[in-house]
Amino acid sequence: MKKVLNINLGGYPFTIDEDAYATLDNYLQTINRHFSYSEGHEEIVGDIETRMAELFQENLSGGSQIVSLKEVQKGIATMGKPEDFGAEPIESTPYSKHQTATKSNYKTGKRLFRDAHDEVIGGVASGLTAYFGISDPLWVRIALVVSVVIGFGFPIIAYIILWIILPKAETAADRLAMRGETVNASNIGRVVEEELDKFGNKVEQWGDEVNAKYASSKKKASKVAKGRAVGYAAPLRKGFIF
Repeated sequence: MKKVLNINLGGYPFTIDEDAYATLDNYLQTINRHFSYSEGHEEIVGDIETRMAELFQENLSGGSQIVSLKEVQKGIATMGKPEDFGAEPIESTPYSKHQTATKSNYKTGKRLFRDAHDEVIGGVASGLTAYFGISDPLWVRIALVVSVVIGFGFPIIAYIILWIILPKAETAADRLAMRGETVNASNIGRVVEEELDKFGNKVEQWGDEVNAKYASSKKKASKVAKGRAVGYAAPLRKGFIF
């Protein structure tokens, strides 16, 4: 007889037996320590927990309502062991002697999403770009504009329909699936860190532009002030002569 626990993983409630919980807890703590110095630490760990929860739901579809050690091992095999991407190995648990190596047969095919991180209107064009492997969403946007200009109304209707029915790529796991990349802990961490770096560069660029505009306006204001000072000084000097 085994004890069971009720947990909330990635926003999903589960009932899990104690040995499975011990292994899962050690795995997530190891992941947490590995990414603790990353700027996107909370998002990375949250996305990994959400993906693990989705894997549990898929594996429990056969009717079982309790997450066992087998499901946890499958989830770890899919997400990747910490040592596979440079983290420390999972700490041993009282149940580790029962664990067996489990190979992952999980493969991620591309899924169609709206890409909110590169959207102009609704992110449909950038989502199609990722799905079909096009190098730049600009080409898809140009094709849509050209189709509209030459009189075809179907692209607009299709765009609106896709905007309505396609889910938005909210998490790092979604964005990996959109590109057809394997959804594992290592790739989730990489995607979040890359996006934070990209965002940081945009903020820095925006700050430079603001500073440049401020310096330019300050320079213009200084010239105007000098001109006014010269204009008021001339009559005073003339009056003093008379």
